[in-house]
Amino acid sequence: MSKKKQGHVAVPFLLTIFIGLLIIGGAAVYIYNYFGLGKQTELDEPIARVAATATYEDTHTILLVLDTPEEKRSPLTFVMMRSIPKDKKVVFVGLPANTIAVVDGKQSSLSDSYTRGGVSTAVDFVNKTLGIEIDRYMIFDEEALYKTCDIMGGVTYTITTDIGGLKANTEQFLSGEQVKRVITYPLYEQGEIQRAYTASSICSSMLNQADGQRIADGLDRSFNTIINLVNSDITSADYKNRKVGLKDMLKNGKGIARFRVADGVVSGGSFILDDSFIEDLKKEYFSEDTEAKKK
Repeated sequence: MSKKKQGHVAVPFLLTIFIGLLIIGGAAVYIYNYFGLGKQTELDEPIARVAATATYEDTHTILLVLDTPEEKRSPLTFVMMRSIPKDKKVVFVGLPANTIAVVDGKQSSLSDSYTRGGVSTAVDFVNKTLGIEIDRYMIFDEEALYKTCDIMGGVTYTITTDIGGLKANTEQFLSGEQVKRVITYPLYEQGEIQRAYTASSICSSMLNQADGQRIADGLDRSFNTIINLVNSDITSADYKNRKVGLKDMLKNGKGIARFRVADGVVSGGSFILDDSFIEDLKKEYFSEDTEAKKK
């Protein structure tokens, strides 16, 4: 009797446990699913990488000045650089140091403006003479010029005058020291206009001959090196805002640099820019309708 009684009690006891497990388990499954704990989430689609390309906002104009006061030859050299990364285009315009113009009612020369009032006065002279707006300036001394030439890889160039061991009308590689010797040479047959032409031509050739991919890859390091050697109002923020466009231009552009010869007349040892040259320069490099091109 006792054994039969134990078996009779065990059956409903087991059923009770089984039913309880079903209830508890069901509740757990409901909660698990309700809060999404049992759902297998799908991986988000990877975000497409946007290509880093140039825009017209990257366009800028810089007045480059070589100031070598220890040089007994021609201590001041001026080259304006207009860069349009969107169009993969850079133009260097050599400005004769003896260029004269009437600015604010007073006649002055570019070199005198720089000597008298510093680079800001020289920038103002160029802005008002050409009717443009220069964004920034960079003043190079001898050390900064040499380092920049080293970073760019030097230049192979044909000069037109025998200058201190360099033969005229012969293509030859110029180091930084030789570049300085050529662009500060004071005895060119055509005077300052030829010297300005030579300086802008060398800048253009050096950029076109450089390995664009290499320069672009090392641009951050090169900027930090050069900006610490020159006197400039270019900031790290300026560089950061434009470096994408600059790298895009350098990597994807070939033969991007040009140079322009400043047209004008020589009068009494001074150079006067021709109005048609100024208008042509502005039309080609300063009057692009960026909104139309974006469309």
